[in-house]
Amino acid sequence: MPNKTLEPQDRARYRANIQDEIDSAFLYNAVADTEKSPQLQQVYRKLAATETQHAAFWQNVLREAGETFAPSPTWRARTLALLARRFGSGFVLPTLTDLERGDSKGYAAQPESKNTAMSAQENSHAVMLQTIVGQTRGGMEGSALAQLEGRHRAAGGNALRAAVLGANDGLVSNLSLIMGVAGAVTQGHEIVIAGMAGLLAGACSMAMGEWVSVQSSRELYERQIKIEAAELEHAPQEEQQELALIYQAKGLPQAQAETFAAKLVTDKDSALDTLAREELGINPQELGGSALEAAVTSFVLFAAGAIVPLVPFLLLTGIPAIIVSAVVSTIGLFIIGAAITLMTGRSIWYSGARMVLIGLGAALVTFVIGKIIGVTIAG
Repeated sequence: MPNKTLEPQDRARYRANIQDEIDSAFLYNAVADTEKSPQLQQVYRKLAATETQHAAFWQNVLREAGETFAPSPTWRARTLALLARRFGSGFVLPTLTDLERGDSKGYAAQPESKNTAMSAQENSHAVMLQTIVGQTRGGMEGSALAQLEGRHRAAGGNALRAAVLGANDGLVSNLSLIMGVAGAVTQGHEIVIAGMAGLLAGACSMAMGEWVSVQSSRELYERQIKIEAAELEHAPQEEQQELALIYQAKGLPQAQAETFAAKLVTDKDSALDTLAREELGINPQELGGSALEAAVTSFVLFAAGAIVPLVPFLLLTGIPAIIVSAVVSTIGLFIIGAAITLMTGRSIWYSGARMVLIGLGAALVTFVIGKIIGVTIAG
């Protein structure tokens, strides 16, 4: 007799989890078949075995509800396997890495797997694959080498991206708000009040959102580390095997990796610190950074962009203020567009002009709507 009645969404979720794990195990075995290094072959086989265990876990959850599901690999997995056999494992490893990271995040949010090590294991797989990808490219990824040689300008840092997008959000949203109000009233303090309200409301919203995001990540990391500590306490052999796999993926011979892992596990604090860094990809001292610092930074960046279209209305009134606001906002938008090229490598003129068109287009729409509303109310 089934232990519970499944909701349709739960049934679909379990089946999707099983299919993902079956596909991953199939791909790991296919990659192992193409791998020339015996060490990496063994790593891929063990990863495949772990994915098979994960599939069995979800099959058991489904079986408790009186259903069975044992699918074959999907056409996507079979196609990737063919590509791996044709072009080598490096052709599909980035895709596998993304799949593992996706599974890690998904399992952390699912109640059935919340108190298991599956999320951490999937993340560990992604970290190992990322390490292997870097090593198979000669120890330095092509993009990093090209940056050092100056061949392309992609900088792609998260801090830079957050800074540019934060200022852009503030400028575009407040410019649109101000122009909408200016279209309705043209004169008076209403525009300044609306601009200040937009600046403060948007900056506070961004700050709170960033605080919640970073704090939630910290809490998730703390929880993952607690699970890892419990695993280390109750199943040290399994954690030792995980560490040995990681060091094998980094290039150590199996015997040396196992010896190093065995020695490390004898010191619980060092082992936990290493597992957090190597398996989970977490720095235990930082845990994703300071939530307060992230919130303050988001507030400042949004406000810095939002103040640009507002300043002219603090000094001028009427049509001159609207024109000057549009001009300085155009300059600001172009600068932001140019800054984006640090991440994308596109032409400064292309990115700058595109940002100007988008920002001024949004402002024009709200100005026209404000004008219509102002005329309607006045009439």
